[in-house]
Order: sequence, then C-alpha cells, then structure tokens
Amino acid sequence: MKINVDIDEKYKDTQITIQSNEWSPEIQRLIDFINQQKPDRLFGVDGEQTVLLDPNEIDFFHVENRKTYAQMKNDKMEIRMKLFEIEENFFDKGFMRFSKSVIGNVNRIRRFELSFNGNLCVYFQSGSKEYISRKYVSAVKKRLETVGNHHDI
Repeated sequence: MKINVDIDEKYKDTQITIQSNEWSPEIQRLIDFINQQKPDRLFGVDGEQTVLLDPNEIDFFHVENRKTYAQMKNDKMEIRMKLFEIEENFFDKGFMRFSKSVIGNVNRIRRFELSFNGNLCVYFQSGSKEYISRKYVSAVKKRLETVGNHHDI
C-alpha cells in the first residue's frame, strides 16, 4: 500500500481518496476506521482568534440568533458546529440534548430544581444554569444513572 499526503493552503477541506484496482477488506477497514474517528477537542471563535477548547470544561452548548455557543465557567464562545454535530460527536464525552436549543454536559451538573412547568433547572459546577425541557428529562435521568451519578429528579 502506498500513502500520499498533500498539505497545501489551496485546499479548503480535507479529502481522502483511495485508489485501487479492486475492493478489499483492507480498504473496508480503512474506511471504517476513518468513519469512527470523532474529535476530542473543538474550536471556538473569539473575535479574530480561533481557540482550542476542552469539552470537559464546557457546561453546555446553546443556540442564540442562529449561532452556536459553548458556555464555560466565565466565558461564552462561538462554535462553528451545529447542535446535531456536537450531539453526535461528543455524546461519549457526557453531552446530551436538554432542549431543542441546548446540549448539556451531564458530567458537570451539580444540582437540579423542579420548575413549575415540569422542566428542570440544572445548575452546573461553574454556577451557570440551564433548563431541561420535559421531553428530555427522562433520558437525562437514565444517562445520569448509567454513569454512576445519582440525583433525585
């Protein structure tokens, strides 16, 4: 097998091309491996700067005016990903849907308060708060039980 890597500023996106005279199990393994790769970090935008963010420090992601933001302890930073992409790529890091416009990090939850309308108010370790809509309360509760955190909901 021969591997060629061509890195140049003229390319806008990463593209992988496999050339072969026939399909093989080796090609299938390569494709499977590439498809299962998920990012461990993500990039935030702060003015003109791009900042590397650690998902373990993010309380939640939310959409505001059609832009996605990551909320950290003392900072809010724009993320150039859609919520569904964050949900898919960071589920195994503790992130899950809290509402149509919020994905929260269950590993950073400190406590809950039941809201009058059936939603839950979630308080994070940083002191930030967000709401889990009724539709997602059950799934969040199950997730917390499976990761070993026990809260009374």
